[in-house]
Amino acid sequence: YMKFYFFLPGIAWFIISAVLLAIPGNNLPATGLNQIPYFDKMVHLVMFFLLIFFFCVPFRFSSLSLSRGANLFAIISTLGFAFGIAMEFVQKFLVANRSFDEVDIVCDAIGCLAGALVSWKIYKKDRPR
Repeated sequence: YMKFYFFLPGIAWFIISAVLLAIPGNNLPATGLNQIPYFDKMVHLVMFFLLIFFFCVPFRFSSLSLSRGANLFAIISTLGFAFGIAMEFVQKFLVANRSFDEVDIVCDAIGCLAGALVSWKIYKKDRPR
């Protein structure tokens, strides 16, 4: 069985992500980074990559078969993607000065997929042959 504390980085990053995505637009810090083209899209990609990675990597310590591991990583990635879509609706309807952005959803999806693929490579490498 998995130890709960293996998932603490994923849980912490989930909470941090939810808070960051729910900050009203006028409260976002004005930094020079905002001037970088597509910086906000890169933030979405990295945020969701880390979210999936932090939830998948603890399974490298498990004894799941490769096929069950693949299914689990697909489920984790799908749930992360659903979270990204949900947060876009939260931004549209519940957060002041934020809006729904389809490109953010695409970047969330790419981040989720990349997080699952990198985690999968680590997982496969650590399996006994």
